[in-house]
Amino acid sequence: MKIRILDSALQDLTEGFHFYGKQEAGLGNYFIDSLFSDIDSLQIYAGIHPMYFGYHRMLSKRFPFAIYYKLMNNDVSVYAVLDCRRNPAWSRERLNKTG
Repeated sequence: MKIRILDSALQDLTEGFHFYGKQEAGLGNYFIDSLFSDIDSLQIYAGIHPMYFGYHRMLSKRFPFAIYYKLMNNDVSVYAVLDCRRNPAWSRERLNKTG
């Protein structure tokens, strides 16, 4: 199974990296490592997560972030990696613009 991370999701990851990097030394790197580990787990678990706003949503194990993806022809496309602390209306609008 191929996992493709779209530019919109890469931008989300970059913003999270910078946010956590300002909080404590090394935390930004830990954030990136954790989220990529979660994304890598889609090799095994893609498609089992509940649907929200037309996307499968997987919650990160270590950070309050959700990974929004679609499964098409045995390939996974990650569209967004959004902070769960944000207003759900903002997340819905952001996802509507993305996909």
